[in-house]
Amino acid sequence: MTATSAALTPPADAIPPVRHPDAPAPGELLGAHYEHCFGCGGGQPHGLHLAARAGDGVTVTAEFTVTPDHQGAPGLAHGGVLATALDETLGSLNWLLRVIAVTGRLETDFARPVPVGTVLHLEAEVTAVHGRKIYSTATGRIGGPDGPVAVRADALFIEVKVDHFIDNGRPEEIRAAMSDPDQVRRARAFEVNP
Repeated sequence: MTATSAALTPPADAIPPVRHPDAPAPGELLGAHYEHCFGCGGGQPHGLHLAARAGDGVTVTAEFTVTPDHQGAPGLAHGGVLATALDETLGSLNWLLRVIAVTGRLETDFARPVPVGTVLHLEAEVTAVHGRKIYSTATGRIGGPDGPVAVRADALFIEVKVDHFIDNGRPEEIRAAMSDPDQVRRARAFEVNP
């Protein structure tokens, strides 16, 4: 990354991240946290449908295919869509810590264009934790996990309580999520950055 801002530099007394004992096992598909999430939900026809897997330690890998619905310039992925893919991948890290967290800051570098039809391979890791602050980094590569870097991001996530969503979300969606008879789906709707 080029010149990361001071807000994304962990303080000297930050601690290394610790994978929660109940975190998904390495290699396990994390699945969508909410059906209507633009990043990972299957209920969004033009969404990313990003598929993330737990990695070793506090890491995840993910993939998404750039479709014509994701383009900005003709034949190329929109930069905002690429930033969203990084944000979604970084947000998935919170499942490994078993905390509810939202994006506080995201700084993205765009290293090369990403053509429509490309499968973007993403990798993210938590680098440090300081109180409610979770510091992390991600990279997106073209053509495979060892392909050329197309995008990178550093992020700061802030741990929140479920009330953050209940107090700020649209009441009809909150009611629908809260009244879901499937307890697992109800809990997962609020697990990661929306």
